[in-house]
Amino acid sequence: MADAQQQEHIVMLPFMAHGHLIPFLALATQIHQTTGFTITIATTPLNIHYLRRSSTTANHRQIRLVALPFNSSDHGLPPNTENTEAVPLSQLITLLYASTTLEAPCHQLLADITAKDGRPPICIISDVVHGWATRVAQKVQTVNVSFTTCGAYGTATYISLWKNLPHRRSPETDEYFSVPGFPNSCRFHRSRIHQFLRAADGNDSWSRYFRPQIVLSLESSFGWLCNTAEEIEPLGLEALRKVTKLPVWTIGPLLPPTMLKLNHSSSSSSSSSSSNLKSLILGQHSGKECEISPKKCLEWLDLHPQGSVLYISFGSQNTISASQMMELAKGLEDSGKPFIWVVRPPIGFDLKGEFKAEWLPDGFEERMVERKQGMLVRSWAPQLEILCHKSTGAFLSHCGWNSVMESLSQGVPIIGWPLAAEQAYNAKMMVEEMGVCVEITRRGIETSVGREEVKSVIDLVMEENGKKGQEMKKNAVKIGELIKAALREDEKGHKGSSLQAIDDFISAIVSAAESRRQ
Repeated sequence: MADAQQQEHIVMLPFMAHGHLIPFLALATQIHQTTGFTITIATTPLNIHYLRRSSTTANHRQIRLVALPFNSSDHGLPPNTENTEAVPLSQLITLLYASTTLEAPCHQLLADITAKDGRPPICIISDVVHGWATRVAQKVQTVNVSFTTCGAYGTATYISLWKNLPHRRSPETDEYFSVPGFPNSCRFHRSRIHQFLRAADGNDSWSRYFRPQIVLSLESSFGWLCNTAEEIEPLGLEALRKVTKLPVWTIGPLLPPTMLKLNHSSSSSSSSSSSNLKSLILGQHSGKECEISPKKCLEWLDLHPQGSVLYISFGSQNTISASQMMELAKGLEDSGKPFIWVVRPPIGFDLKGEFKAEWLPDGFEERMVERKQGMLVRSWAPQLEILCHKSTGAFLSHCGWNSVMESLSQGVPIIGWPLAAEQAYNAKMMVEEMGVCVEITRRGIETSVGREEVKSVIDLVMEENGKKGQEMKKNAVKIGELIKAALREDEKGHKGSSLQAIDDFISAIVSAAESRRQ
């Protein structure tokens, strides 16, 4: 890049959730390494603290972390509540509305940068739910680019549902309905819709937040960035481009580079590649306290044959009901399959509180330890290392996009248990389009799940000679290869589609800035 371009400035505005903050930080690093541009990530003070603990920004001095003024108590939230992990579901909408008050301090930040640099930042990159950022961009005479940290299919479904509420137009007796942007042959079941969206009528509090923010992002953005690769979601990208009617640059998935180089089938705790990965993962997630060391976790995995272990996690801020937890435990024991399970208190209890033995069958954990069948980890585990280990054969997941990409990049198929946001749409796509997933339930915490069903699905996916499991594994490996190819640059300098998309995005915003400045 030319010296003039090296002085350009980008301001990034992530949403207040860990699953959004980390991809924004990864994108900032990618853009800075590619261009040398100065990057400013602005969010609330506690989220800035989390990013500092989670980042390696010390190696990239031009990535600045700026705290915007925010007091959760001013918005009817408990003190020090600045992230979706800190609020119960009943108060999530309050946090969403509170996030819109960042518009004024963000405008001041942009004005200060403009005065200091002598020109406005070349663009703002904002989360898709921060539609207000388009107004800030217009005021300082730059452009806003919306960044979805999710995949194309899930994003297209989510924004089309909120914008159009298509399920309200079809009779409630119709279990399936069409979603604008998708072909009529791609029908959606009502059970996949989250309870708040299912009840939305356009005038409820959730609609009044999401619909204006989405419309601003759709109608006033310069373009969209999507955390996916062009080759893995053809139907989803076709739908997203129809819905946005804007350029969409597929710059993901934003995964640790070492993870993309690791050969899942040969990794173990003794391999040098796993050692390299460990240091990267700890840097990636140092904002979290891990109950079990990666070394101990890998040593436990080494005790089991290749592809035999089921990893179970519902993400950083989700859990299941007490009855579901009990049945899941019984089904795991019945299956006899080894597993690592990240456990948190069930719905209705403090997620950060003590995990009680009464939520599991009598003597369950003791039996699992004695038999070396199961390892229960409280709160958080070294997920990336687990997924990269040769013994991990499947992932029982809430189907959050970061977890999905981490799993598929290693060729690990998924047992879907979606809970919130766009997770049910991710699961639908993985079942119908990729063939890498089987669902236990698509209704999250609203449905009952029996031990027989749990055992049946685990057996289906993990039986050593099972046809379905082998097919899912083959498809997952194929997707993993496509992900790695999209993020690879060969010896001749040929770039995969996602690396090329970064270059195309940079060229587009530089060209637009030059036109504005003439």
